[in-house]
Amino acid sequence: MQHIGDKEMVNDVLSMVKSSLTTYTSSISECSNQQLRQTLQQIRNSDEQFQYQLYQMAESKGFYKPATQADSNDIQQVRSAVSS
Repeated sequence: MQHIGDKEMVNDVLSMVKSSLTTYTSSISECSNQQLRQTLQQIRNSDEQFQYQLYQMAESKGFYKPATQADSNDIQQVRSAVSS
């Protein structure tokens, strides 16, 4: 029997939460019932906080290595392209 490792479990959960956040965002944008919309927003916000905490733990344990940070020139190019 093969056991799944901590790294694989964390990455799997991060992937599932990312998917659910996308679904919540789509549902919120299409929801006309204000009470349901607010409930979905609260759930999404809670999931975002959980995802970030899990990401921080994964990074601290070396399970996740983020991409290198963009330099200020790259950021300015994106800003210019988006605001044009």
